[in-house]
Amino acid sequence: MTRYRWTICALVFFATTVNYLDRSVISLLKSELEREFKWSESDYSNIVIAFQICYALGLLGVGRLIDRLGTKIGYALVFLLWNIAAVAHAAVRSTLGFYFVRGALGLAESGNFPAAIKTIAEWFPQKERALATGIFNSGANIGAIITPLFVPWVAQRWGWRWAFIFTGLIGLVWLIFWFLLYKTPQKHLRISRSELDYIRQDENIMTENNTDPKISWRKLLTFRQTWAFASGKLLTDSAWWFYLFWLPDILKKTYFLKETAIGLPLAVAYTMATAGSIFGGWLPLWFIRKGKTVSRSRSLAMLMYALCAIPVISAQWLGSLQMWYAVLMIGFAMAAHQAWSANIFTMVSDMFPKSTIASVIGIGGMFGAFGGILISKFAGLTFDYFKSQGNIQTGYQIIFAISGSVYLLAWFTMRILIKNSKPVF
Repeated sequence: MTRYRWTICALVFFATTVNYLDRSVISLLKSELEREFKWSESDYSNIVIAFQICYALGLLGVGRLIDRLGTKIGYALVFLLWNIAAVAHAAVRSTLGFYFVRGALGLAESGNFPAAIKTIAEWFPQKERALATGIFNSGANIGAIITPLFVPWVAQRWGWRWAFIFTGLIGLVWLIFWFLLYKTPQKHLRISRSELDYIRQDENIMTENNTDPKISWRKLLTFRQTWAFASGKLLTDSAWWFYLFWLPDILKKTYFLKETAIGLPLAVAYTMATAGSIFGGWLPLWFIRKGKTVSRSRSLAMLMYALCAIPVISAQWLGSLQMWYAVLMIGFAMAAHQAWSANIFTMVSDMFPKSTIASVIGIGGMFGAFGGILISKFAGLTFDYFKSQGNIQTGYQIIFAISGSVYLLAWFTMRILIKNSKPVF
């Protein structure tokens, strides 16, 4: 049997790497941009929120667009648009300009995960989807590892504008490989009949007539399964948005690291997140092989990941002298989040037909982005207040306490919503 599905997984992995590379550049340039544009913590948080609002609004419609255009054209379109928006940052001359380009980037980048999850659902059987999702989702961490190693170096030599230009242009190479290598499994000439049968093994379970039912966007909002996914994203994505946009700044202001010195601790934290993403996708597959049902395996794994997020509450307890303890606690929490993400995304393909996957991912992703908006606004106000009191570490402790607690709340909420619910097939 051929294994071409893993080539497709690699394509989605690299797209996700570029996605996070482009969105996280600004967090590495925050100090330089603060000096040039005279930003406060609230100014930066508002720019982050501009990205998140447009990301949320984009998710509301982009999932349905991808379902209609198909994976190949839909993914290519959003990829092209977000890299154009990334390069456009270099032309900005004011704070207002950053609101516009960050909004454009958020709007276009919202298409990555609906397209990626739909691709995985098309190319993998149900039992392998969490592992494939964990692998491609680890691209988010790889992008975040590359950024602190690459962006400060470019900014020091050529200025911050070139950091945006280089990251945007590098990503466009992906489009060539996407058009050369991607087709749906039924039309692809590089996979064997046995691999196609392996990929489609669940279809006789999904529908009696082996067709993919069409469900309207409005109808999707009536299902408890949709709201279970949306509530889980709303609660837990807030923690990831906080780590993504504030971790470099925490390292600089709490541990007084210079621009290039933050590369190693960030690389350690995101390497841990990468391992968590892949392990998080593998563990449910191990439970399935031990005889547990798919839903039971997914739920048990997610409970374990929710518990693993709690220790980040102690990240600031040892004070500013214990940087590596904080980095390890944050890295462990980020690993827990990525393991959680590999499974919460895969739940959608467990519960919904392929024709609606991108739409449901878009709905839930919109709620996740709103969670990020809430944490960004709250963090900006909290940090400004405690900075004025000369004790910004207390502000960090408050946000870490929230970030460590939301996963258990999300797990219980989702369990209540989907208890005794059947797949929407």
